[in-house]
Amino acid sequence: MNPLAPVDLLALLGHFMLLSLLAVGGAITTAPDMHRYVVLEHGWITDTQFTSSIALAQAAPGPNILFVAVVGWNVAGLPGAAATMIGIMVPSTVLALWVTRWRQRRQDSLGVRAFSAGMAPVTVGLLLATGWILAEPTRGSAGGLAAIGLTVLLMLRTKWSPMWMVAAGAAAGMLGWV
Repeated sequence: MNPLAPVDLLALLGHFMLLSLLAVGGAITTAPDMHRYVVLEHGWITDTQFTSSIALAQAAPGPNILFVAVVGWNVAGLPGAAATMIGIMVPSTVLALWVTRWRQRRQDSLGVRAFSAGMAPVTVGLLLATGWILAEPTRGSAGGLAAIGLTVLLMLRTKWSPMWMVAAGAAAGMLGWV
């Protein structure tokens, strides 16, 4: 953990506030930019710490957004967790409340329907970018690529819970296959 000065915590808060407004499809879709900011740009945590933060939070019961708090904790302890969670939650929550009320009054308009339909590919693209970043440690191995391919195939072709793929990936990792 690298202690941050108050100005750095404000910068962390501000960056996560911006990401909050880009989190179409959930906070996980902004993970690539979180990675860029905290790992590549500032070097506050390592690539392994970042990936482990997401894995730990996703494996724990509770909302998926918990990974943001774990990343913040790894960056600056409790103040970092507070900065990242406040940053990622407040702007999007306020915007969602306002847009929901606005949309209810205009739900039949062509512009609202077109916007809603157009956001689907944006969300899919953001999720693919997140998957690409999270697959970084295993992209160089045949086992890792096979696990990724099999996971994508099973998710597209079955209605299995993603937790089965997480469990299979954990088992493959423990056995040294990926």
